[in-house]
Amino acid sequence: MTDLDTRPAVDWLALGAVTITVVSWASAFVAIRGVGESFGAGPLALGRLLIGSFALGAIVLVRKQWVKPNRTQWLQIVSIGVFWFGIYNVALNAAEQRVDAGTTSMIIQIGPILVALFAGLLLGEGFPRWLVIGAGIAFAGAVMVGVVTAVTTTSTTKTDADFLGIALCLVSAVTYAIGVLSQKPVLRTVPGLQVTWMACTIGMVCTLPFAPALLDDLGSASAGATGGLIYLGLVPTALAFSTWAYALTRMNAGKLGITTYAVPPITIVLAWLLLGEVPHVLAVVGGVICLVGVGLSRRR
Repeated sequence: MTDLDTRPAVDWLALGAVTITVVSWASAFVAIRGVGESFGAGPLALGRLLIGSFALGAIVLVRKQWVKPNRTQWLQIVSIGVFWFGIYNVALNAAEQRVDAGTTSMIIQIGPILVALFAGLLLGEGFPRWLVIGAGIAFAGAVMVGVVTAVTTTSTTKTDADFLGIALCLVSAVTYAIGVLSQKPVLRTVPGLQVTWMACTIGMVCTLPFAPALLDDLGSASAGATGGLIYLGLVPTALAFSTWAYALTRMNAGKLGITTYAVPPITIVLAWLLLGEVPHVLAVVGGVICLVGVGLSRRR
């Protein structure tokens, strides 16, 4: 019997952490679109990671909990930082300059499928029946959300998705999966907050070549755009990645990855409220299907 088998049917702390993560990451798609005209893809990634690194570093310093990583753990943390924090953020920002938020969030949901697949193969988590069923249903809902959003034209929705934009979305999905799979093993012995700060800082270092461009963008950005950049650093980065790491220590990677299928419908709702993008009725249906799939994937 594993530790997961002896835990309560509902781990409310893990559920709360997952909820914060999902809502925060959904809001990031909207925020990136909101500030994308003021900041380039690379500068936006650097600014977000710089703010996140300082915020996380301050908490790590106050808590004074530090575990010295061994060589293998260092390689895992560097992998998280380079792929998930560095490449993922630049690719995502560039993708959202070419593809609308709903389609972007849908394509990135290929990532959780990869996580569930390789977590079963490489981390020994197996392929529980309800996980497979829930993943399939949630993916179908995500596809519906993305496709409907892509073909629905409003005054604020970008529908000129090109090959490069789709390719960048796929890069984001793959680097997300690599990050999650690298993170799960290291969290068994190294505190989640420490791992998140180290990875965020490594990602920030990777994007330092964009520093001159970031300074130029900050000089011409509006107060609202700068505020959006600060929000991206504090909430979807510092807060959400920390709550994700906490949840990953209490759930298997496959199931946790599938919960991100709730991101596309939440993204649509937030874009509706904050950007005035009215969702198509079929996008709403797709969102409900996503949530049903997530719920089924959580069954034992």
